This record gives sequence, structure tokens and C-alpha cells, in this order.
Amino acid sequence: MTATQVHLHAPPDACQATPAATPAGAAPEKNVDDALENDVGDTRGYRLALATDAGEVRAARRLRAAVLEAENHSGAMGIGLRESGSGQHADDRCDHLIVWYCGDVRSPARIGDRRTAVATVRLLPPHSNDAAPRGAGLEAGRRFGLAPLEGILDSTVEVGPACVEADHRTGGPAALLWAGVAKYLQLTGYRYAIGCVSVDLKDGGGTAAACWDLARPRHLAPAQQRCRARVPLPIGGLVRADNPVIPPVLPGLLRMGGVLCGPPAWNENSCTAEFLVLLDLRSADRRYLRRFLGSDAPLTHSLVFGADRP
Repeated sequence: MTATQVHLHAPPDACQATPAATPAGAAPEKNVDDALENDVGDTRGYRLALATDAGEVRAARRLRAAVLEAENHSGAMGIGLRESGSGQHADDRCDHLIVWYCGDVRSPARIGDRRTAVATVRLLPPHSNDAAPRGAGLEAGRRFGLAPLEGILDSTVEVGPACVEADHRTGGPAALLWAGVAKYLQLTGYRYAIGCVSVDLKDGGGTAAACWDLARPRHLAPAQQRCRARVPLPIGGLVRADNPVIPPVLPGLLRMGGVLCGPPAWNENSCTAEFLVLLDLRSADRRYLRRFLGSDAPLTHSLVFGADRP
């Protein structure tokens, strides 16, 4: 069902449900929980895995729809463009990372009585994007002209939307989700991740302006990788907020080594600013990679990115 046959999950006793068998030709199962247990807080009762069948993809889709609806299509706990019609149809081309909770809780994404999907992110690897140019097959291409990045898109995974159920925003599930993204890039051998961070404009744009002011001095992409928004947000004319509440995912991505590919786009449908973020694992902060990939993982290009990738 998934485009990429790699598995990322905790030991079987993390959930009562028995994990699916590894498909023929799949990469060996990788234990993410063990590597992160000392770094991401309490992850007991949670299990990280790629969706392996249509039922699990539907669970991820229901959770995503419920979270985005509750958040009024803004302020999501992660990176990724807000859902669009084409985005929903992209599910069949994507891999879906899911954090399962193995307790008795209410959720719109429950599967049976044993586990509940509480966090999810959708990943579109380049081998599942046959558009020409590749940028035309990405959700980010709806908001930005991606021609300056075309040369690296064959090594780039698009990330998003990422959603965490409100009752589980305690640190552990979100950290597991992002650890899964890092591990996914490591196992597939792709070098870059790209996606959009959405910032609510209901305050008149003050928070979006503060985000731009935070990133502009030190976290802009090189000039040759900057992308023009299809509908630019007039960021220079916005009144700056006195005490902005910046979505924590943006500073986190910048600390990891992510860069903004220019000023934000204006998503008039969801009343959000969309910041295009590019992360190059080769220049990422090694402390974060050790946290997400395990402190004992050698940080060499052949291991982290795959010997057969640029």
C-alpha cells in the first residue's frame, strides 16, 4: 500500500496489537522508541509506524481532517500545507507515518479497541512523484514557484500536513513523529525535506511578520534556492505584534538547520501565511540528528543519506 517499504516502529509490546509482517524486499525493521526514549520525554504507550494498509491510511486521513477542522485550518502542530482537494487525492502516492496510542481514549481515528492514531504526517518521496517538472507534483508548488529547487527535487521528500491530536500534545508523540521523519530520510537515502509552516493571520499578520523577522537575518536559503510566492503576503507592510506567539515548529526547524526559501505566501482560503522551509540533512545540526537517529549512529553521509544518493 505504501510507496516505500520500510518499517519504523517500537517493540511489539508497545501496543497490544501485533504488528504487520515485513513485506518481501522491505528494509529491516528499525526501533525508533529505543533511540529516543531518553531524549523525547515519556513515549510509553505510543508506537510509531508507517501505514501498511488502506485501513491505516484511512485512520491517518480521519485524524488529519479532524485536527485541521478543530484548528480551523491553521496553527497545526507541525509542517505542511493545509489540506486541499489535490492533497487528499495525493494520499495514494504518499507514505503515512502514524503515532499510535495503545490506551482507551476517544478519537476520530480509532481502529478497533486496541489502538488510536494520535499523530500523523504525510510524506511524498520523489520516486512517487513522476510529474515533469517535479515541482508540479508537489503541494508546495501550488503556493510557490519551485523552479529554483528543481535540480534537487529528485532527492527531496515533501512533508506535510503534520497533525497531533490535542489531547496528546505532551511532547512525546510529536517528537516520535519528527524522529520518524528523520529516520525515514535516513532509510530511504534522500537528502532534503521540504514543506510549509502555516501561521494564522487572524491577528492581522503580526505573528507572521515576527516569524519572518526571526528567520530573515540568519536562516534564509541561498539566493539561488529562493522561491517566489504565487500570491505573496505583503510582509513588509504588516504591523509587528508586541508579544507574538510563534509556532514552536518554526524555531525548531531553524535550529535544526532548516532555511526559509523566501518571504511567505498568502493562503487566502485558510487565512494563513505559508513559509516554505527546506532542510538539507548534510548541513543539519548534528545534535538534532543524534537525538532523532540515536546517539550511537555514526553521522556519515553513507549511513545517513544512503551511498547511492547524491
